[in-house]
Amino acid sequence: MVQVHPQPLLLQLPEQLALHVTPAQFAALAAANRALCLERTATGELIVNPPTGGNTGYRNSKINYFLVRWIEEEGGNGRAFDSSTGFELPNGSNRSPDAAWVSLERWQRLTPEQQDGFIPLCPDFVVELRSRSDRLQDLRSKMAEYIENGARLGWLLDPQSKGVEIYRPGQGVEVLENPSTLSGETVLPGFTLNLHRVWA
Repeated sequence: MVQVHPQPLLLQLPEQLALHVTPAQFAALAAANRALCLERTATGELIVNPPTGGNTGYRNSKINYFLVRWIEEEGGNGRAFDSSTGFELPNGSNRSPDAAWVSLERWQRLTPEQQDGFIPLCPDFVVELRSRSDRLQDLRSKMAEYIENGARLGWLLDPQSKGVEIYRPGQGVEVLENPSTLSGETVLPGFTLNLHRVWA
């Protein structure tokens, strides 16, 4: 006897309809949908980010490569994380920046269980790389949220305009038009990102 397995039905949600989930529900959804990048706002709204396109994925890989190389070769004292890593921010939201760095001192304060799960802190440094489907205002809101929750430096990179927005606590956003390099400043001393190599 041949067993027939029903095909799953896909639910399409209109943009004006938001789904709200608890932290426990979010953790269960994320575990069951590892191919998707899921985020959750501080008010519990579920955000589903589809996989990126090729150019965005390639650029994101290069950003993470340069960050890890700085740690490994130049003694950058901390841990780097890619876009598949989930952080539980102090305001209760769950975010996954495209690149992030946490100082070694803060990382070592976490228990092994905390290090294995959604990391219960805001990174010291975050990068968001705009893809073609990203709304700039949404990314700006995320960057402001990172700073409000403890990030010490944030970069919003826009390949479409080659513009950069730099976020720092207690300061206005610095906007740069097509810079060639970015400095990690005092947060990541000695780290320089060559944007010509990222855009290429």
